[in-house]
Amino acid sequence: MIYSKDNSAHYIWGKGCDSWILNDSRHLSVKQEKMPAGTVEKLHFHEVAEQVFYILKGEAVFDINDKKFSVQAGESIAVKPKSKHFISNESKDELEFLVISSPSTYNDRIEIEK
Repeated sequence: MIYSKDNSAHYIWGKGCDSWILNDSRHLSVKQEKMPAGTVEKLHFHEVAEQVFYILKGEAVFDINDKKFSVQAGESIAVKPKSKHFISNESKDELEFLVISSPSTYNDRIEIEK
């Protein structure tokens, strides 16, 4: 089957952020996500999953182990297991990206209270 935002499972996270599940197997998760301007994810880490974020539209700001990275459309960034991280959209425009996780982050997300 061919998947897109139009025919994939969808959920809302944070303050109005969207996620479409393009693939979700035990070994590989692929999601397309959208973050409105000014939104931010909670600080967290994954015990075993490695992630790659590929920016489709806009500019993302990542905080990974207390270091900030700006990632533009057409660029990607990898997050290794056990790395404390979050993504934010500090711009005035919508942010859209793919997040690819191996293995899946199902039951592998530990949020950190700030």
